[in-house]
Amino acid sequence: MRRLVVFNNVSMDGYFTGPGGDFSWAHTGYDDPEFSAFVAANAQGEGQLLFGRITYELMAGYWPTPVAIQNDPVVAEGMNRMRKTVFSRTLKQASWSNTELLSGDPALEARRMKSETGPDMVILGSGSIIARLAPEGLVDEYQLVVNPVVLGKGRTMFDGVTKKLAMKLTQSQTFRNGKVFLRYEPVR
Repeated sequence: MRRLVVFNNVSMDGYFTGPGGDFSWAHTGYDDPEFSAFVAANAQGEGQLLFGRITYELMAGYWPTPVAIQNDPVVAEGMNRMRKTVFSRTLKQASWSNTELLSGDPALEARRMKSETGPDMVILGSGSIIARLAPEGLVDEYQLVVNPVVLGKGRTMFDGVTKKLAMKLTQSQTFRNGKVFLRYEPVR
């Protein structure tokens, strides 16, 4: 069975996007060689990326561009090469390379995809998808990079989740830039 992993940056007060969808606060700390190596190693992984429409449009608008390829060639290569699935009822086409568009219920689609053979899947951003899949027990692991910033308001990955989701910490790593990587698994 394929695993489904969430990977997101969060602020100290638990937001994965700031007001108006601002995410610029997460693009700091790359002067830390250890953190830069961590990011590059993650980008070289195999798997399939899952997105909601908003995150897909942000990613598809950046990673295939010459600017992304010049500024961060390792991450851009990985993002453009990997298989991608976007969940949307409003998007009419997905033009980014290797992308499949699904308009059905994300929980039903994720359950079907997990039962198939293939690489593990990773959700980046896409809080509405996470909030839909997490209570269904479909997420196998949560990987968070806690950033040393307080946003005061924004969106959490779990907006709309109404039941307790207990987690156990399985790994942590602290970087010199103040960011902390945390890996959690649901307690089932």
